[in-house]
Parts: sequence; structure tokens; C-alpha cells
Amino acid sequence: MIALLQDFPENVVACLAKDQVTKQDYEQVVIPAVERALDRNAKIRCYYELSPEFKGFEAGAAWEDAKVGVEHLTSWERVAVVTNVEWVRIATNIFRFLMPAQVRVFSIAESAEAKRWITAE
Repeated sequence: MIALLQDFPENVVACLAKDQVTKQDYEQVVIPAVERALDRNAKIRCYYELSPEFKGFEAGAAWEDAKVGVEHLTSWERVAVVTNVEWVRIATNIFRFLMPAQVRVFSIAESAEAKRWITAE
């Protein structure tokens, strides 16, 4: 399940992942939010937090995640991934060099710092 988080600027797509993340979460929540943000902004940012209740991604969700990232590759300005899930931290650090955006990984304990960074001018 993915829920959009409120109280972020309009150029930030802020998501909270809980339990099992599905392809439908991307089709119904993430992709429309990215498209709305891109309608109003040339560059957008992403705050993506995986809660302690996060169980994993379905294969279709992983594909949709990669697809939305690549389709809008030059539109991303910053990406903050907030998680204590070690394999997500490692994967993000490996693949961040493929993105032209600034990408940082934060622990759950650093979520306030991640929010400050993703919203900073």
C-alpha cells in the first residue's frame, strides 16, 4: 500500500509505503501524483518513505517504479528514500548514479532531516 503524504510543496511527490506495495499502488497513486506534479513544475522531487510495516514490492510494483523513474528521468531534481530496509538502501545507493537527480538515503530516524533536505531551496 502506498499513501500520499500531505504538507509538502507542490513540486514534491511524497509517498509512504506500508505492507505489500502493488502495481495498482503505482497505477492509482504514484503515477497520477507524478503527472500532476509535472503538470505544474518542470522539475520535481520525490520523498519516498518505507514504514517499519513495509513488507516488500510485488514484481509489478518494482517494474512500475523503474518505469516511472526512467520515463521522467530528466524531470527528477531530488529523491529522498527513507528506510531501514537494508536491501533497499543498498539498491538505491547502487542505482542512484544512473539518475541525473540528487539521491540520498536516510534512515527512519532521520526522516525529519530527509523532509528538510527534500524541501530545501
